[in-house]
Amino acid sequence: METRKRIIIAGAGFGGLQLAQDLQNTDYDVLLIDKNNYHQFQPLMYQVATARLEPASISFPLRKVFQYSKNVRIRIADVLGVDTTSKTLRTSIEDFQYDYLVLAFGCTTNYFGNKEVEQFTFPMKSVPEAIQLRNRILQTFEDALIVKPEDLQPLMNFVIVGGGPTGVELAGALSEMKKNILPRDYPDKDFSKLTIYLLEGSPFTLSPMSDDSRKMSRKYLEDLGVIVKTSTVVSNYDGRTVSLQSGEKIEALNVIWAAGVTGNTIEGIPTENMTRGNRFTTNRFSELEHLKDIYAVGDIAFMPTPKYPKGHPQVASVAIAHAKALAKNFKKLSEGKKLELFEYHDKGSMATVGKRKAVVDLPKFSFQGRLAWLTWMFVHLMLILSVKNKLSIFITWMYSYFNNDSTLRVLLRSTNKKVENIPLPKIPSPDGSGNPFL
Repeated sequence: METRKRIIIAGAGFGGLQLAQDLQNTDYDVLLIDKNNYHQFQPLMYQVATARLEPASISFPLRKVFQYSKNVRIRIADVLGVDTTSKTLRTSIEDFQYDYLVLAFGCTTNYFGNKEVEQFTFPMKSVPEAIQLRNRILQTFEDALIVKPEDLQPLMNFVIVGGGPTGVELAGALSEMKKNILPRDYPDKDFSKLTIYLLEGSPFTLSPMSDDSRKMSRKYLEDLGVIVKTSTVVSNYDGRTVSLQSGEKIEALNVIWAAGVTGNTIEGIPTENMTRGNRFTTNRFSELEHLKDIYAVGDIAFMPTPKYPKGHPQVASVAIAHAKALAKNFKKLSEGKKLELFEYHDKGSMATVGKRKAVVDLPKFSFQGRLAWLTWMFVHLMLILSVKNKLSIFITWMYSYFNNDSTLRVLLRSTNKKVENIPLPKIPSPDGSGNPFL
């Protein structure tokens, strides 16, 4: 009897999760590996950071997603490296043999080599980081009640570095907190000195979008009181002072870094397979160049095509499209059929700035305002995995819409107690191969 081929998917982001779902109950054994036991919906992470949504609303347990799958298995581990000769993936729990390996572990925050910026700023690429930022924001409001007058303004200055969707949406959410929530939560404190800066290195906010969307996004932000500085590059941040290349300095104790991403790397992949931003160069079948049976999808993949000679944008829709095309080709491969070249068909992009303020770019036209805001909400609700989470988010949004408030401002402090790490024994599989399907 012919042995079933084994596909290992490293990463359960949009691409990895979609690929595993599309390969359910096929002729392949699929092993999905991620460092977390959940999939996180990154587009709404800023709402967790600003206490608009609970973390559970945008997190989905992987084992729940694949409860009824006959061929998909889950392992929680860190991916350490790959041996392309023996077709072995090394992880923090054990080594796994593969027939096909798909790298889908996405990107991390890009600090451009600045260690001080990395040390003192707040990133927002994961649910734990969003919770950490939420705690910092809420603690800042508490500290404002007791801080010395000379230290108040640096505490009240929030600097967001990066004018992409994450930075724009976060700046809008913080502005609405200042306007609608803080006066009611803190009637004994004047928060008029709370200042939100949005710094962007390019000449525009939302630079990949249309001219109308760029202009309106900036107008919306400035109407909300955000100080928008474009063509502005941060040279350093020492924990108190943001230094700009222009020589200007901003005193701030809260700096949020949303200025770009860089690919997560893995030991064993030759450097010639990587390009700008630590992305893996692939052909139009998502296979790494010069490395047979290793694929990459999502943000980590750089796939030049006639329509996108400089690679595709690093957004969720591309990752999902990559995964769906690769799943189809895996099925064709098992059936001995001809594989199909990938081409991305742009479905548009969007961003929200605040209540009834959003911008939407579709392939042939763009629009802004209330309709764009409703479109943004509908699309994001449809992308949420479970019906329960859809309902939870919808109800929370409706409550916030009519009350300009939320009830989620819970400050969760760490106990700082050390938990002893007790190593779990490794249980070998019956044949000693590390096959989790036996």
